[in-house]
Amino acid sequence: MGCFGFLKVIMFIFNGVIFLAGAAILAVGIWVKVDSGSILSFLGKIDGAPAGVTQVLNVGYLLIAVGAVLLVIGFLGCWGAARESRCMLLLFFTIVLLVFIAEIAGAIVILVFKPLVKDLTDKLGTSAVQSIKADYGKGNDVTGLWNITMMTLTCCGFNNYTDFSDSPYYKNNNNEFPPQCCSGSKNSCNSTMAETTGVSGCFSKLQKLINNNIVIIAAVALGIAALEISAMVVSMILYCKIGSKMG
Repeated sequence: MGCFGFLKVIMFIFNGVIFLAGAAILAVGIWVKVDSGSILSFLGKIDGAPAGVTQVLNVGYLLIAVGAVLLVIGFLGCWGAARESRCMLLLFFTIVLLVFIAEIAGAIVILVFKPLVKDLTDKLGTSAVQSIKADYGKGNDVTGLWNITMMTLTCCGFNNYTDFSDSPYYKNNNNEFPPQCCSGSKNSCNSTMAETTGVSGCFSKLQKLINNNIVIIAAVALGIAALEISAMVVSMILYCKIGSKMG
């Protein structure tokens, strides 16, 4: 097997894995949306499931989108290599290049425009707190989203328990806070208990989580970038080789 044949096999296997992964993710996303009744029944039987946990079904849309993109990329790379289609290889290269450029642009914005990012974060925090005070305990979407977030990260509110003051939940539960703000205590969670427990806000908890795993995140990001560059290089080599054979 020559160099050209080896590159074809590598391209086929690599994109075949991407195609299968995309198909699996897409299938799960469709199943989540189509057979939501079974999932809701299952979630409803889980002890301690937070109110509004069924909003997790909305992740089906994200799975469908991600799966579809991976499916297209995998198909173009896999079939393009197998059939020696320059058109598919070029389209594969273009899509991966656009994704790579978007990732680089996002990284540059975060690194160069830190003050802007902080300003956006402050605005996000203000909007999040306003949303909590207006809808937590009344709107299922907001309540479910925050319950899942607080349960997953073991946190309370965006900043801390005071974010829930004057919220519908606070007013309808004798001026008490969600149990997550008192480490999931089944007893009453008043301001004294919430302050004593000292559960961190979700934003600071997320920041700490990212800072503690920054090396892993950077390594994964570099690994993904290396795979994308390798895929683009191999696809372009095959594109040129196929062109020279046709000439």
